[in-house]
Amino acid sequence: MKQVEDSEILEKFSNEKTRNEAFNLLLTKYQQKIYWHVRRLVIDHDDADDLVQDVFIKVWKNLEKFRSDSQLYTWIYRIASNESITFLNKKKQRKNTPLDEVSSELSETLVASSYFNGDKIQMKLQQAILTLPDKQRLIFNMKYFDDLKYEEISEITGTSVGALKASFHIAVKKVEAFMLNDDITF
Repeated sequence: MKQVEDSEILEKFSNEKTRNEAFNLLLTKYQQKIYWHVRRLVIDHDDADDLVQDVFIKVWKNLEKFRSDSQLYTWIYRIASNESITFLNKKKQRKNTPLDEVSSELSETLVASSYFNGDKIQMKLQQAILTLPDKQRLIFNMKYFDDLKYEEISEITGTSVGALKASFHIAVKKVEAFMLNDDITF
């Protein structure tokens, strides 16, 4: 099936008669990418599912206002990133727990998840990533898993390319240190 261009989606969305078709095309093109982006941040499948629905509701409500001064997918990623970070912050506040305890809880969720089917190395990598601060984890995931360019990540996060490179470098060092630690058990 031929990949539809964003410009075509936006054109169809601007026409009341083809708006639903456009949104279905948008979902087909981006829903799975956004799901995995959100899932890597919040870990839990059900939370990720709920957040993805929230993201696409926001996209639906605001797509008419999209100004095309950024790419459509970076705009959607920004919404998904913000929703995920807001969710994690609310989770921390609700439980009134420090960041390291929330990371530990997410790690336990990952280990217990029937949706995670990776091997021990993948599990350890995910646990290492969970030790990173939220924004650093976001940057690491977008660069490492989504293979986004620094310029695209900059557009999504509103952070300078230089700061992103530094943050990614620090995140990689932290992940490497965690991976080399043999005391971690599953």
